[in-house]
Amino acid sequence: MPDTAVPEGAGQRPVQEGDLLWTPSPERVERTRLTAFTRFAEERAGRTLADYTALWQWSTTELEEFWQAVWDFFDVRSSAPHTAVLEHRSMPGARWFPGARLNLAEHVLRSERPGTAALVHAAEGTPVHELPWEEFAGRVRTVATHLRSVGVRPGDRVAAYLPNVPETMIAALAAAGVGAVWAGVSPDFGARGALDRLGQLAPTVLFATDGYRYGGRDFDRRGEVADLVAGLPSLREVVHVPVLGLGAAGTTWADVLDGPSVPAEEFVCEQVPFDHPLWVLFSSGTTGLPKPIVHGHGGILLEHLKLHALHHDLRPGDRAFFFTTTGWMMWNSLVTMPLVGAVPVLYDGNPAHPEVDVLWRIAQDSRARLFGASPTFVELMQKAGVVPRERFDLSALDVVMPAGSPVSPRITAWFYTDVKDELSVATGSGGTDVCTGLVGGVPTSPVRAGEIQARSLGVAAEAWDDAGRPVVGQVGELVVTAPMPSMPLFFWGDEDGARYRASYFDTFPGVWRHGDFLEVNERGGCFVRGRSDAVLNRQGVRIGTAEVYRVVEDDPAVLSSLVVNLDLPGGAFFMPLFVRLAPGAELDADLEARMRRRLREEYSPRHVPDRIIAVDAIPLTRSGKKMEVPVRRLLLGADPATVADPSAMADPDALTEFVEYARTQRDYSLA
Repeated sequence: MPDTAVPEGAGQRPVQEGDLLWTPSPERVERTRLTAFTRFAEERAGRTLADYTALWQWSTTELEEFWQAVWDFFDVRSSAPHTAVLEHRSMPGARWFPGARLNLAEHVLRSERPGTAALVHAAEGTPVHELPWEEFAGRVRTVATHLRSVGVRPGDRVAAYLPNVPETMIAALAAAGVGAVWAGVSPDFGARGALDRLGQLAPTVLFATDGYRYGGRDFDRRGEVADLVAGLPSLREVVHVPVLGLGAAGTTWADVLDGPSVPAEEFVCEQVPFDHPLWVLFSSGTTGLPKPIVHGHGGILLEHLKLHALHHDLRPGDRAFFFTTTGWMMWNSLVTMPLVGAVPVLYDGNPAHPEVDVLWRIAQDSRARLFGASPTFVELMQKAGVVPRERFDLSALDVVMPAGSPVSPRITAWFYTDVKDELSVATGSGGTDVCTGLVGGVPTSPVRAGEIQARSLGVAAEAWDDAGRPVVGQVGELVVTAPMPSMPLFFWGDEDGARYRASYFDTFPGVWRHGDFLEVNERGGCFVRGRSDAVLNRQGVRIGTAEVYRVVEDDPAVLSSLVVNLDLPGGAFFMPLFVRLAPGAELDADLEARMRRRLREEYSPRHVPDRIIAVDAIPLTRSGKKMEVPVRRLLLGADPATVADPSAMADPDALTEFVEYARTQRDYSLA
């Protein structure tokens, strides 16, 4: 029986949330790695796990059994045995696999197969190329040997100011191999933004680019690198990576590769404890200094083995392409794909240059089995009328993963109407904080419009009301009630843990509060309804911003939007909606009436904004998230200089109109 892609009751009506779009065939279900793991788990646990719900429940209640099964199923290797799976269940403070000594880079290099591709890469103006394993692994060992030769020791920080090129992945794995702590910043950050992040870590080595290419333009970053080096007095060495070939004095990437190497059979990755720091990821930094979030070798190893193999069904030789910069956690996910034998596909450049469909061309040319991008990119495809199935050979494509912001029913359906009939749409949502998905794709389950298939294995996620009670079929706070191996070890420099606890555990002590609104329906399907700290709370009714965006941005006249709710004195409130219009569109009475009517009819009168304002740009973070909280603070009178770090924004000028609006609109009660 073939896979089916049948919109339930589609007819002529628009697709609606929850419509059944696709069901995997029994044959497809049978050959998934999730099915193989389920049978392995059943035998180990001595119980029947009849469906995904049963498997998830077991994975979140019997944590020790589940994570030991993951360890054994993927043959995780440790040079010393662990004395327990989970020594403490408390949050924060859970301690996983004490006694174990391992290395994530060692597990990546276990996939080395001479004569096969380790990764595939492309850039603006550069077609798809393969990097063979013998070159890739050899360079990792050579760079690691160089780091050791200049005195880098376990726990030292190795930083990067590099784009998404193979050298970045090689350097990251080399740093991990010697037990150093990796931290990267994308070179589209200015020196100040990069220093706000890397300056917190006192790195000993910096890998830095001469520039990058974006949208057909070359950006010389040698001046920013000079400022960055001047601001990092802890540096012992700077390695210059010539992306644009502009040249630089000092040690170059070529110099490092010309240095001594160690044969594969003699090279030893540093054996470190399970919770030894692996890398530091940074929060968006929209308010205050970005949080330096530290993840460990063992936690990321186990989480990403589970994520890539069981949720994305990746297997040896599969090509996997996710468009990302080095500043988003999805880049770290690309780095770990070889853990399961998959081949990451890297792209450096503008996702809409020279043509709006360039990413689909890369998916075709790389023979990608998995393709991932943000819903914002998919909306761009829709607005431009791009139909990938008519332009490209996507016969190898089997899984798509929209992630980064809420996904509308229309976007989910677009993959089936315009991309491919037989396709697993594995929508995901997680975060930099845990460097994995909290809810996401399940390769053995049906796909429904606008619905994330399930909560991820090992993730005890629930929706809670304000009283801390789990709710079903209602929007609540996304919480995680049991520890996960990839929860942060700590924040760098947060010596007493106060900032860490305040970020996740102040609202519900002992329970992780993620900062998103979640809805879980009766069948276990999930909906992320926007950031909970950007809540639209009108007369005690909480509204997820994603619900407003789903309706407003469904209109072809609207490219993007942002909504906030302001609590005013005396219990009043004011909810403005800002819209960025399509070229040629006008915010006239007809368009306003249409948006208001649909919001009222499809959701509730409380979803209707008090005022709709046209703007030239919607402020976004560099990872594409709408800056709802900074805009709300700005409109409530905060100093514009304190609401957002310009280096954390995709376009710092996007706030200008909002600053002017806040300045001129003195009394929102009269707006």
